[in-house]
Amino acid sequence: MTVEVKVEETKVAEVVVVPQEEPEKVVVVEEKKNDVNGDVEVKEVDAADNDGPKTVQKSSSYKEESNFLSDLKEFERKALSEMKLKLEEAILGNSLFKKEGAKKKEKEVEKPVEEEKEKEKKTKEGQESGEQEGEKKEDVKPEGDNEKEKTVLECEEEKTQVVIEEKSEEIDRDISIWGVPLFPSKGSEGTDVVLLKFLRARDFKVNDALEMLKKTLQWRKESNIDSLLDEEIGVDLSSAFYMNGIDREGHPVCYNIYGVFENEELYAKAFGDEEKRKQFLRWRFQLMEKGIQKLDLRPGGVASLLQISDLKNSPSPSKKELRTAMSKAVTLLQDNYPEFVAKNIFINVPFWYYAFNALLSPFLAQRTKSKFVVVRPAKTTETLLKYVQAEEIPVQYGGFKRENDFEFSSEDGEVSELLIKAGSTETIEIPAAEVGATLLWDLTVVGWEVNYKEEFVQSDEASYTIIIQKSKKMSSNEEPTRNTFRNNEPGKVVLTIQNWSSKKKRVLYRYKTKKNASY
Repeated sequence: MTVEVKVEETKVAEVVVVPQEEPEKVVVVEEKKNDVNGDVEVKEVDAADNDGPKTVQKSSSYKEESNFLSDLKEFERKALSEMKLKLEEAILGNSLFKKEGAKKKEKEVEKPVEEEKEKEKKTKEGQESGEQEGEKKEDVKPEGDNEKEKTVLECEEEKTQVVIEEKSEEIDRDISIWGVPLFPSKGSEGTDVVLLKFLRARDFKVNDALEMLKKTLQWRKESNIDSLLDEEIGVDLSSAFYMNGIDREGHPVCYNIYGVFENEELYAKAFGDEEKRKQFLRWRFQLMEKGIQKLDLRPGGVASLLQISDLKNSPSPSKKELRTAMSKAVTLLQDNYPEFVAKNIFINVPFWYYAFNALLSPFLAQRTKSKFVVVRPAKTTETLLKYVQAEEIPVQYGGFKRENDFEFSSEDGEVSELLIKAGSTETIEIPAAEVGATLLWDLTVVGWEVNYKEEFVQSDEASYTIIIQKSKKMSSNEEPTRNTFRNNEPGKVVLTIQNWSSKKKRVLYRYKTKKNASY
């Protein structure tokens, strides 16, 4: 198997790490010298042709894989049909969940039966060797024989009763997961979607996928996951993990902000001891369940989330409590929520992350790692814009979304874009023909490093120009700017961007006019 690693200026990081049991690999690394901060893309290619599904590679489209039966490949349809058949048999046979109590009782019944049979055998052997009397004596049974036979019969009757009780156990045809019925004969359109998640997670190996589903159901039962949505969890980690908006494909976006754990008090609340780490895990699973509530688990529906993990100022993996909790969370999320993450984007990635990722890699499936996007700080906004619209990206990441902000809505139109060549200047004009109106605008330049100014130019050429904001040199880490202006004369607001860098710049902006009722 061969692994190709490329570092390119505009490509998103893709990390694909092969599980340990796979054959030896060869890694080839190519790096463009003019882009040391570029994202890393790792692809894996099979060295030999094998039948069945191939190694997972980066999809040319960000859209989810289709869950329509007509879009599946022949081997995928066959695997789905086989899994539905086996799942139905498991439900009808009450074999989806472990029955430790029944097994233990059966063993306890079997043990005395075997002991009694062994005693009976020894008694009969003693009888045959000691026979010296006539037919009358032969017809007489040894003392206590009737009592032993009675014990054996009682044990066998008890064993039979256990078997009958198991067979007569009520069959639960209403078993469901994430609100989707699992009994195939019910004909729910969501059943195929859920089963395909488990099949894809196990490369369409039916037995492995069914075993994974069984373990997930067992884990949910033992951990009371179905009641988790209504559970009051002692620790509040809403500043670290939260849902916020959707991406370009409609996936709900989940943000993981690890920098907040730099606060020692919050760190202690989340990871201070074993009990607190358990609370942390339940809180994280609860958020996952809330995210799934936003999905549409039907063919054609949005059936997965986008995860964005911000590693800026996050504690290093040298902190054992954090490392232990995160490893546990990653493993459990991967094992029990298959194919629920469309992409997992890591932004503001420090250098130590690569060592930490090497520690986590053995616990991650290849398909999981194929969805990783690893981004250095300089590429954060540029990368997020590939997946999320500017109006849905929080302002701290270069977008226009602000907390509790209702100034702009979908009715105000989409964000506009302008490209500025290296060494050139461009202007954006916002008309203000109506006197007394209030103009409002948002603007950002990806990567900034430009000069920027704002002016109001009156329609009357003889009039003067009002400077709203003096020309300012914008650094690379500037947040998007928002400003307003109320005009007393007809005219226009002119936003000027001078690109003095050697690279072309991408400008994103939007504006609206609010009329004043007093005019």
